[in-house]
Amino acid sequence: MIELLGSAGSPYTRKMLAVLRYRLIPYRVHWTIGTKEKPGYPKPKVPLLPTFYFPLEGGGFEAVVDSTPLIRRLEEMYGPRAILPPDPTLQYLNDLIEDYADEWVTKMMFHYRWAFQKDADNAGPLLVHWAFPSLDQEKAKSRAADFADRQINRLYVVGSNEVTRKTIEESYKRLIAILDDSLKQSEFLFGARPASADFALYGQLTQLGIVEPTSAAILSEMSPRLRAWIDRMEDLSGLDVSGESWDSVEDVMARLLPLLTEIGLVYLPFLVANGAAVQEGLDQVETEIDGRSWVQPTFPYQVKCLRELRRGADALPAESRKLLEPVLSPLGFEALFT
Repeated sequence: MIELLGSAGSPYTRKMLAVLRYRLIPYRVHWTIGTKEKPGYPKPKVPLLPTFYFPLEGGGFEAVVDSTPLIRRLEEMYGPRAILPPDPTLQYLNDLIEDYADEWVTKMMFHYRWAFQKDADNAGPLLVHWAFPSLDQEKAKSRAADFADRQINRLYVVGSNEVTRKTIEESYKRLIAILDDSLKQSEFLFGARPASADFALYGQLTQLGIVEPTSAAILSEMSPRLRAWIDRMEDLSGLDVSGESWDSVEDVMARLLPLLTEIGLVYLPFLVANGAAVQEGLDQVETEIDGRSWVQPTFPYQVKCLRELRRGADALPAESRKLLEPVLSPLGFEALFT
């Protein structure tokens, strides 16, 4: 039995709960009560949600965070219903899209949650009541206002500001259209079974497509199909994947070309500029994304993201690299292969 601490307002918690359900892994979730720590359990090095508590052989638990390596650890622990494609070419594309969802689509989520007053007024009370279901109404109102103020003042951290607003919002609308078209061809990104990239997109969309009023209205109007997909993804424990194989590399690359084009347009330029700014010791990233200025504080964690994507490209078998490089490099991914 795996235990974890999470929050309904955390896209990464929702991502990992859906993974556990699909993979039929026994779990027990503790909903956070206003803290990222669980009394009586060890603290992770970095307090993030969800926090997984893996039982140790000698007793006690190991506290582990970060959804991407958590998924890889679960792949090693549990064999059936894997969510990493076995083909190295598909696996690299999956890693790339999962990283985009976790690190770029979350900018959309944070932006739509706090950049508009009606969305902030909606999110504040929800986050308080998710943590404190029985809290007195006046106290809940006060805490919601305080929490919203803190989060609004942190918008700049993820890159949401007046300079970047249009880039984020246009990217969100394009993503909806791209995923809608992809769903017309296949229920999941890589075929008839979900991959970790599907769960990563799902996690962010549970907030963008359901919780935040402005972005939810946009998604529902543009794609009822995608809105319905979010609900289906929540619990895939009954999905029969016996005998179902992943789609061919050729089919997947053709279907995902619009999504890869979008990632190369917005996410890779940010990763490269952020990495260069951190290397130069700068506190701020200044670059151009989608033909517009982009300004935000540097993000050291995303230097690691770029490094891991480069390592993954370096580790590709020659045949996979031969397939991917000519397709991805013209789309803006050349920095991953040089």
